[in-house]
Amino acid sequence: MTRLLTLFAVLLGLAAMTAPARAESYDNVVQAELRPGWRLPNGDHMAALHLRLAPGWKTYWRSPGDAGIPPEFQWRGSRNTRAITPQWPAPVVFWQSGMRSIGYKGELVLPLRVSVKDARGDARLGGVVDIGICKDVCMPHRVRVSVDLPAKATRPDPVIAAALANLPFSGPEAGVRGVSCRVAPAKKGVGLEVAIDMPRGTGREETVIEARDPALWVADPDTGWSGGRLVARTTVRHASGGAFALDRSALRITVLGGAMPVEIKGCAG
Repeated sequence: MTRLLTLFAVLLGLAAMTAPARAESYDNVVQAELRPGWRLPNGDHMAALHLRLAPGWKTYWRSPGDAGIPPEFQWRGSRNTRAITPQWPAPVVFWQSGMRSIGYKGELVLPLRVSVKDARGDARLGGVVDIGICKDVCMPHRVRVSVDLPAKATRPDPVIAAALANLPFSGPEAGVRGVSCRVAPAKKGVGLEVAIDMPRGTGREETVIEARDPALWVADPDTGWSGGRLVARTTVRHASGGAFALDRSALRITVLGGAMPVEIKGCAG
């Protein structure tokens, strides 16, 4: 939390230096709604959060990079639901003033797989979503959304289906032949090198590495091709600044900017 607040202060400070002060209603920047979707054969329900942003504005992915603001979801207004799991479409990498962020520009349709307690009955999805939005200024923003999820709705929504079609490919689907991770001591943390044996792409690949433990911070990696493999080097630190164990099998590695987006789960030592 301290790191996030510090990031907000830095971003707002940069904005103050580059843009004249002005009064603006940021409620007009984002239009948010929940698409009710359809009931799946197994009893789950596929819905979606649909965000439309004003021209030039963007919002952030689940792992927004060092210059981004992570989204948070609170679904306390829901009924007849057990769990809500976002299905993230492949994002875009943005660079501004030498800082990297990861997200979506203009529009985001975020599919939400809803586990329903009683699959025979209607459900309701509702709550608040805290997101980051950015143009000349970057700031947190809250939207309130709700929608009924009818049990009899079985026809797929083509807008949600298109977003599901844009999910990253799995490692096997993308032709990944193997992934290895090496760790070494580093100043104030652990150095991590990930080597991915995969078909050569565009040469513009970027990687995002996420740990299962939310207390672990993974810096934006340096990524490039070496010896026929895509290699990402980064540093991992604990929020407390103390020692920690890194479970390499639980790492999630996403490759963006290549021939296709790829999500890889876990790596060997």
